[in-house]
Amino acid sequence: MRASSAPTPSRRTVLAGAAVAAAAVAVPVAAPAAAASERHRAKDVEPHRWRTAAIGGTGFVTGLLFHPAVQGLAYARTDIGGAYRWDDVQSRWTALTDQLGWDDWNLLGIEALAIDPAHPDRLYLACGTYAQSWASPGAVLRSEDRGATWARTDLAVRLGANEDGRGAGERLLVDPRDSETLWLGTRHDGLLRSTDRGVTWAPVDFPATASAAGQGVTFLVAAGRTVYAGWGDGGTALYRTTASGGWETVPGQPSGDVAASGVPIRAAYDANSSTLYVTYADAPGPNGQSDGSVHRLDTLTNTWRNVTPVSPESASGDTFGYGGVAVDARRAGTLVVTTNNRWSQIDTVFRSTDGGATWSSLKDAAVLDVSETPYLRWGGDAAKFGWWIQAVAVDPYDSLHIMYGTGATIFGTRDLVHWAPQIRGLEESAVKFLLAPDQGGAQLLSGLGDIGVMYHDTLAASPARGMASNPTFGTATGLALAALKPSYVVRTGWPSGSAAAGAYSDDGGRSWQPFAAQPDIAASAPGPVAVGADGATLLWSFIHWDGTKYPAHRSTDGGATWTEVATFPKGGTPVADPLDARRFYAYDTDTGVLFRSTDSGATFYQGATGLPAGDVQFRIAAAPGRSGDLWLSAKDHGLFRSTDGGAAFAHVAGCQASHALGFGRAAPARRKRRPGQRSGTTGYPAIFQTGRVSATFDGVAVLRSDDEGATWIRINDDRHQWGWTGEVITGDARIHGRVYLGTNGRGIQYADPE
Repeated sequence: MRASSAPTPSRRTVLAGAAVAAAAVAVPVAAPAAAASERHRAKDVEPHRWRTAAIGGTGFVTGLLFHPAVQGLAYARTDIGGAYRWDDVQSRWTALTDQLGWDDWNLLGIEALAIDPAHPDRLYLACGTYAQSWASPGAVLRSEDRGATWARTDLAVRLGANEDGRGAGERLLVDPRDSETLWLGTRHDGLLRSTDRGVTWAPVDFPATASAAGQGVTFLVAAGRTVYAGWGDGGTALYRTTASGGWETVPGQPSGDVAASGVPIRAAYDANSSTLYVTYADAPGPNGQSDGSVHRLDTLTNTWRNVTPVSPESASGDTFGYGGVAVDARRAGTLVVTTNNRWSQIDTVFRSTDGGATWSSLKDAAVLDVSETPYLRWGGDAAKFGWWIQAVAVDPYDSLHIMYGTGATIFGTRDLVHWAPQIRGLEESAVKFLLAPDQGGAQLLSGLGDIGVMYHDTLAASPARGMASNPTFGTATGLALAALKPSYVVRTGWPSGSAAAGAYSDDGGRSWQPFAAQPDIAASAPGPVAVGADGATLLWSFIHWDGTKYPAHRSTDGGATWTEVATFPKGGTPVADPLDARRFYAYDTDTGVLFRSTDSGATFYQGATGLPAGDVQFRIAAAPGRSGDLWLSAKDHGLFRSTDGGAAFAHVAGCQASHALGFGRAAPARRKRRPGQRSGTTGYPAIFQTGRVSATFDGVAVLRSDDEGATWIRINDDRHQWGWTGEVITGDARIHGRVYLGTNGRGIQYADPE
């Protein structure tokens, strides 16, 4: 599954108008580094070296393309985490879209990608995560250097890289007859064409009519000099270009199975045999498919043939659709297709060497090695061959090199038997929580969308323990440690089946035990959790994914028993005081009231009132090593601070916006040291935030303050922005300047001053 948290509609950039024609603009996505530095005073910017913590994918890889003319060159797209280029020599992926900033968060979802077979350095991306009215329109990025730099054209239509059908495609294509011409299939606005290599776009006449709730054009593929288009809104499923430049229905299309009424998912053309292969399913996927088929078209004779490897059987529960398809450029009649949404027998890759007359399931003989990405064992001993397999590619220079994307990673093989994640450099986690303990134990603890909690011994390798188990969660909803007893950690999250929704650890997160009991509402609405400074009290809040809020509960026996806390604001996020175990805080985002407790969370009473309200993503953070020192990140309302335990708050001058805030080790003291004396610190922790301080940068940036928020420096740059970064940030309690940043689709980013 795919977590995809995003800014609330109040923060999303909404551009008016839904016209089909594109804005005729072509602007650089990112300014050169020199130009960026000229916009800031030297004292306002501190260069950092940014890296990505290794986990190994963790998100849905929706598209894979090898370049037919360059050995070892391939590209990947993801539903919320941007695009990547494969380097076969280095055996790793390079992120190509990290320069997209806060206001462009909706462009981190890649609806489609296209290469130009005649010009290997050219690459095109159709960007747009959501096609809903609250999302900004999409854009086309175009590169002349394989994604190192980009030019951009903003569209007036919306794309849906994280919506149903995101594993179909590709919906973007360079015309095989003319490299100046590109085609772009949309979900709700028909077919667009550019005759100037993507600089401007205009609608073209197309035989089918788009549906407001449909899929529109599901793929575009070149077959010789003809372009074929899949149509997912019912009626005729397949169209092609004519010699006169128009479009026509492909004759003789399949009838009698799902191909007649379902969705064409993907197509691949075998130039050696003039054959087009098309996969079909009864729904666009990746969820909801229960039937599917594969058909081949002889493009010279217009003759169709059903070449489905295995037909789904609803009676036995073996239901699924067909998704990916790719041909072997070196061997006529050799191709692979993938199943999708096959849960009873697990998805597979079928391979044929005789044009689909016979097939073998590559899963049946597969030897999986996930030692480099242990989380793929999902808390158990065995890894799955995959699920949500809608992207597959065969290396045109190596018939035995196949890659396929799943809902969590990319698997690759070089011999059709041994498979391992081919994922280095590609990270797509949606990050919810980050904890950097101040002593011993983990270097970092993280709570993630879809894959629960991770214990990071190092940031250079996927966590050796894999997903936290006993129990195994999906998306983490809470992660906290006892400030005065950091070996005690608690976590909450969406449970698997009847498993518990909460757990504790006595060894800093290395191993876990489920709470002995939990409130009845926990399984269906697990929310954030807090633990008192001494580890004696647990506070667990409950909020359903649909926004329904429930009373919080409290435990003083490690989760063996729970009692409702009637005075706690429903749905609030509990925060423990770092020094005083009797103190807890909660911010009621509905009313703008800070609630506090001085009896270990048994009762709460009102503190400061009149604070910003109306957004569940407003957050309270408690400064480590201090009692009653609270900071409120209120998004575009700015940053507020209380030094009296929440009785009153004052606006932090100069901070126009604050979206996520955390703390790290204080800066070294500047006073002279006596011989043999250890260096000290300034005392107050370094503060990190994603926010806006106009004196430093006129957009949302990653910032640090070493003087309690009086001044700020920007620590990211225009090349490192990662779209939306408003969920979580924290510093390292042991290394001054080290920062950990959670992104929504680009995993955990971390940096040190250069």
